[in-house]
Amino acid sequence: MNPSTAQARVLVDELVRNTVSHVVLSPGSRNAPLSFALHDAATAGRLTLHVRIDERSAAFLALGIAARTGRPVAMVCTSGTAAANIHPAVLEADRAGVPLIVLTADRPPELRSAGANQVVDQHALYGGAVRYFDELAVAERRAGQNAYWRSQICRAWNAAYGEWRCGPVHLNVPLREPLVPDAEDIDDAENTGDAGGTGDAEEAHATGHSGDGRTARWYESLDGRPRGARWTELPDFGALPSFVVPSARHGLVIACDAGVRAASEWGEQHGWPVISETGGLGLGGTTAIAGGAWLLGVEDFLADHRPEQVLCIGRPTVFRQVQRLLSDPAVEVLLVRPDSDWPAPAHNVRQVGQWFDEPAKPADAEWLSRWRRADAAATAAVRDTLAAEPWPNGLGVAAELVSGLPADSLLVVGSSNPARDVALVGGCRPDVLVHRNRGVAGIDGTVSTAIGAATVHAGPSYALVGDLTFLHDINGLLTGSAEDRPDLTVVVLNDDGGGIFSLLEQGAPEHGAGFERVFGTPHGADLGALCAGYRVPYSLVHTREELREALRPAPGLRVIEVRVPRGSHRDLHARLRSAVARAVPGS
Repeated sequence: MNPSTAQARVLVDELVRNTVSHVVLSPGSRNAPLSFALHDAATAGRLTLHVRIDERSAAFLALGIAARTGRPVAMVCTSGTAAANIHPAVLEADRAGVPLIVLTADRPPELRSAGANQVVDQHALYGGAVRYFDELAVAERRAGQNAYWRSQICRAWNAAYGEWRCGPVHLNVPLREPLVPDAEDIDDAENTGDAGGTGDAEEAHATGHSGDGRTARWYESLDGRPRGARWTELPDFGALPSFVVPSARHGLVIACDAGVRAASEWGEQHGWPVISETGGLGLGGTTAIAGGAWLLGVEDFLADHRPEQVLCIGRPTVFRQVQRLLSDPAVEVLLVRPDSDWPAPAHNVRQVGQWFDEPAKPADAEWLSRWRRADAAATAAVRDTLAAEPWPNGLGVAAELVSGLPADSLLVVGSSNPARDVALVGGCRPDVLVHRNRGVAGIDGTVSTAIGAATVHAGPSYALVGDLTFLHDINGLLTGSAEDRPDLTVVVLNDDGGGIFSLLEQGAPEHGAGFERVFGTPHGADLGALCAGYRVPYSLVHTREELREALRPAPGLRVIEVRVPRGSHRDLHARLRSAVARAVPGS
């Protein structure tokens, strides 16, 4: 089976699973794979197909069906001006709140750049009139495609119908030739439903069965969920509650930012271990796993403690080991997220809701006990290893800060190393409120963000940032003489450049040539002189004792600098990983 045919069949199958029962099609060449798939589905009685030769009329036909039924209707067309002719109906659907799913076929990128026939810029063609836009990647013969295609249909359906206000969505689908089924696929009206098939080789048999029992060949299984279920279960507007319902005895909660405290309370009530991307900050109770980021990186431990389900609250962005767990096909992912921006690295989220409900099964108490024992061993190994390390280092500074924060403190954490450091040093502090700019995880404006957050926080306020983050927003210190300065202590970990790159692939010794110039980027800036220019109190600390003293609450805005050697980052993290792996039971 060629990639365009496989993609089209899966997209149509998932539309049906998402309760789309009417599809309007305008004929064309580039959308031929979708046309074949729609015809097969209509012939099998899975949907009602309406064919119209004029795209403008076709789109308004779809709009009329959707408005009358109150259910999403799909409109499918070819590329070029055909897609432009749908725009008037999209505008009407936007203002009228009608759920319309527009699938426009398109040329692949290599034809667009070559001036091919019938090429227009279809990227975000309908502008702000749609609730959601995505351009699918060109179909390829590799693993992971089925989950990706199905997940994107679910996202589109959710945006059109399942959240906030109904309206139109747009999926642009670049299709590469061949655009017609291969010879062996003709007459194979593949169901891609509940049939078996698990191919993992280049020529593995794929998914569903045709009417005569034959299967088509593809790289992986193209099956959907069992029993005709949609790939990602979503709240059905006006019908289903917007809750996810955990159902495993061996579960794990991963929480981010605003969801940490709620997750901690839920975990305490129901006995699931809780891991936060901020380590132990904001976590408390008997289910808090402060060293979760370390444990997820110990392969032997995870092999014996892989959760059946992960309840993910928010959007994890920091640790690759978290992304690997969420990508594990053996782990069912339940996501609490109030919008369509789902953190789904493998496109395998099973259910999405805006909150989490009572679990369907009681948790295994021994499961939690094993995680707690491993957590105690991991955090002790980290603590002992750091105590033996030369001072200062980034993780050691973060450990002192986390343990020394006064009760009811606000801690604003910068991206790059600080976001990782505070999560890796252990120690549960449920009395600390954390803020991170992790929407796009940039270093922009972090000093100003911290000042703004401190202005409205009732207790002591702190920020932990790297030197590049601090320099990037040094003007955040500029405050007019008539303006109030909040009580905020900014701790700057200064390793004279881009320390985060030392921990990534480009920091490996074999990539050393040119590293300092294009990644390390030493700047040699005098932070004390800069603070003096802004009339902000500044101190440079050299020892643990000096840092502890400097962290005592004090009025006004001030900066504390700690200079750490950047060259030691990679080796220190390696020693810590080894220490944790040796200490964790069963590893």
